[in-house]
Amino acid sequence: MKLITFGSDKIASSVLLALGLVSFVIPFCNLALPVDSALHFSAYTVSLIGKYLTFALLGLSLDLVWGYCGILALGQGAFFALGGYAMGMYLMRQIGTRGVYGDPLLPDFMVFLNWKELPWYWLGFDQFWFALLMVVLVPGVLAFVFGWLAFRSRVTGVYLSIITQALTYALLLAFFRNEMGFGGNNGLTDFKELLGFNIQSEDLRAVLLGVTGITLMATFVLSRWVVNTKLGRVVTAIRDQESRVRFLGYRVEMYKLWIFVFAAMIAGVAGALYVPQVGIINPSEFSPLNSLEIVIWVAMGGRGTLYGAIIGAVLVNFSKTVLTGLLPEIWLFSLGAIFVFVTVFLPDGIVGLMRRKLQERAA
Repeated sequence: MKLITFGSDKIASSVLLALGLVSFVIPFCNLALPVDSALHFSAYTVSLIGKYLTFALLGLSLDLVWGYCGILALGQGAFFALGGYAMGMYLMRQIGTRGVYGDPLLPDFMVFLNWKELPWYWLGFDQFWFALLMVVLVPGVLAFVFGWLAFRSRVTGVYLSIITQALTYALLLAFFRNEMGFGGNNGLTDFKELLGFNIQSEDLRAVLLGVTGITLMATFVLSRWVVNTKLGRVVTAIRDQESRVRFLGYRVEMYKLWIFVFAAMIAGVAGALYVPQVGIINPSEFSPLNSLEIVIWVAMGGRGTLYGAIIGAVLVNFSKTVLTGLLPEIWLFSLGAIFVFVTVFLPDGIVGLMRRKLQERAA
């Protein structure tokens, strides 16, 4: 047990150190060093790394419910997309008269569709604090309602996974409709500024990378603390022996519910950080395939470790960037091959292999 703890702490410290370097060194190299310097990072690279970090935060949220509670949720992408839409609505309200149609209140797509007034659920999104509140509140409320109904009915295993995927697909179909008031198939895009700063500027992109990295580190530390509390240990016990925990008198459904809601709120924050860095949010983010990819990230990195989800998310998405640029037609086959390889040869993921190496060295 001491060897496992030693290995885990060493990997966790290394991941935090790497995140700290990425969060501060890369923005500095982008802003302070000249373009012709070998250590300079381009604006595109900064945005790409920032996107990887948002995916790492999303993977961490799934690891909380799957790795520690045993709930294979195939709808984590839905909470990510809802957080992204909340931030996108704020960014759309900041466009004002700079849109194509020059309407000071209505976004361009509403003017194009002959909307006469702003829908009630868009009110308040002209304030940044309100948007931040909705980023965590909307995914949290949806997770609470869904989890309350599912866990009270004792829906578990593959049935729960299918229901979460059905929820994601239902939201996909709903947000595709123009009548919903979220931009339909095109979604929300053409953002101009964030808190008064040009959203296309290199300065803001570097700041967003730093904020994303710091948020990921803080969430990792908070999540690690949570899973080591009594509350977290009960959740882990539910993963291993749910019937025994229920027999001991614990209200299993309540413990499942709180970790499910907590993870959904983290996914919402990840979505909010993702949107200003990529410049768009549309219904494709609700795609069930996206939620399946998150499962592969966590499985590849090593579930039940938190840092494994971070490593898996970064590695898989880096591979996706490289392969889709070189051979885009084989990416999905490569993704499936990665999942099969990890399942057969690395059931504990990459961090499981790293732990074994560290244990052997310590021994």
